Amino acid sequence: MDKLINPKIEYLKEKITVLPSDPGVYQYFNKDGKIIYVGKAKNLKKRVSSYFVGKADNGKTALLVRNIADIQHIVVNSEEDALLLENNLIKKYQPRYNVLLKDDKSFPWIVVKNENFPRVFSTRHIIKDGSLYFGPYTSVGMVRTLLDLFKTTYPLRNCKLNLAPQKIAEGKYKVCLEYHLGNCKGPCVGEFEEDIYRDNIDAIKNILRGNINSVIKYLKELMLQYAEDFKFEEAEEVKQKIKQLDTYQSKSTVVSSNINNVDVYSIIEDEESGYVNFLKVVNGAIIQAHTIELKKKLNESLPELLSLAITEIRERLHSTSRELIVPIKPDTDFETIKFIIPQKGDKKKLLELSERNVKYYRLEKLKQQSIRKKETREDRILNTMQKDLRLKEQPNHIECFDNSNIQGNFPVAACVVFKNAKPSKKDYRHYNIKTVVGPDDFASMEEIIERRYTRLINENASLPKLVIIDGGKGQLGAAMKIFRRLKIDDKVAVIGIAKRLEEIFFPGDSVPLYLDKNSESLKIIQHARNEAHRFGITFHRNQRSKDFVSSELDRIDGIGEKTAQKLLSEFKSVEQIKKLSLDDIESNIGKAKGRLVWDYFKL
Repeated sequence: MDKLINPKIEYLKEKITVLPSDPGVYQYFNKDGKIIYVGKAKNLKKRVSSYFVGKADNGKTALLVRNIADIQHIVVNSEEDALLLENNLIKKYQPRYNVLLKDDKSFPWIVVKNENFPRVFSTRHIIKDGSLYFGPYTSVGMVRTLLDLFKTTYPLRNCKLNLAPQKIAEGKYKVCLEYHLGNCKGPCVGEFEEDIYRDNIDAIKNILRGNINSVIKYLKELMLQYAEDFKFEEAEEVKQKIKQLDTYQSKSTVVSSNINNVDVYSIIEDEESGYVNFLKVVNGAIIQAHTIELKKKLNESLPELLSLAITEIRERLHSTSRELIVPIKPDTDFETIKFIIPQKGDKKKLLELSERNVKYYRLEKLKQQSIRKKETREDRILNTMQKDLRLKEQPNHIECFDNSNIQGNFPVAACVVFKNAKPSKKDYRHYNIKTVVGPDDFASMEEIIERRYTRLINENASLPKLVIIDGGKGQLGAAMKIFRRLKIDDKVAVIGIAKRLEEIFFPGDSVPLYLDKNSESLKIIQHARNEAHRFGITFHRNQRSKDFVSSELDRIDGIGEKTAQKLLSEFKSVEQIKKLSLDDIESNIGKAKGRLVWDYFKL
């Protein structure tokens, strides 16, 4: 019997047969037309075919293959181009089965503006206006150090004035505070020659390119020249500049004066991720360092992860080094890059330094994960509530209040207590409203808040960190009136929750807060509110039942509370009981007690 033909498999096989044997990128789509995987290949036909031949290497790959509904491809000139395109497509579409880059932050640059008397400052945005951009820098601290160095060594302007020669000559500008502080030499009023300013800018460019030694050498020659000409003040100024540059240079990690413009990469892995460290060495000193994490999806190999990391880092940090020191060869041929796997010497020491960095990075990650795992559910919820509700402290003790009455009859109130985000039922309290006549929820709230916290204050008991009032602005205002009278309004955080839209109100703020419906903070607030309502309603019903019983049945000698409850449960009201025959009553509670009830109502 012929095997059943799977239309999807046949369709995919047809797609594979027309694939070229060129380098390129392939894209897998699911049945909904969504990209689920992007891959690069030196030979597209061979690489894509490998997914459908034999058994998959692991369960994740098998799952990927089962979800492939369509294949598309893009041909490029080289495997290196394919890797670049793959990297860009992964970042754009973030396919489910691709390696996930865990670090996507932007880095700062230092820009030397293309203008008269150029400004020098940091930026994260590149504008193509002819300005020079140096970086990007993986350390914001390094950027600040450099800018502070320039500020103290070379007085530059930081204003945005158009310092065209004719505007300066026309006297359009006046000096600013920076001039009076000595941070600027006043080029806007012609007090600083443009040639000298340009020399300073050239020195800054050399420093940013890593050529600090050449700048120091030039300044030493200039200092000696000033000294020979008896210009001792100028010589002293230059001497201070040299001192600043020496201090900055001493902070750089000098590794070897024989190594110039080299990138170093090291990689380690665990079951879930690959970690890659990058060091950039210019003129024997490390000027950049960065580590990224790559989240595995299909058990990618170390050479694969290293290729992706090199592509990502070179693109983001704009590295153009032709020589890369690596522990293993990547799985991609980079036409313009020479890979070195050192066995000894300075380059081997550099690789070991990079490896130490990436190991420390992974250990720190694991340590942070361990700390997060140790955080209890209660801690997480309380921290979230503190942040969401802008509280000074964790709300580890919460109290919630609710009023219950029917047209002013049997008014009661309930207070429920939550400790460490959980109900503490032994601390629940219910109250009969004593001083309020008629249905006045605001007055009832005032009474119960005053009774509760007057007692806690008198007993020197701990106050809650958060009080929740079931109601809107009116109920909240009534509660706050008492908190202020008791002088504890600055010791207890109070909020109100309105049922209709679950609005959170704060004292003195007319605009409510709307928490996400899935927020853990809102769920705890709702839980406390619902508990207060349930506890209050239960107490209210009990009070009503007691009143109904005591109204007449409780006056009959020989009829207890349980018997009265049984009659009311069966016949709903005393009026209905009065209409019953003796037989009906006796069949429900027995002859002796039935006769007592019958005789009482028939007298």
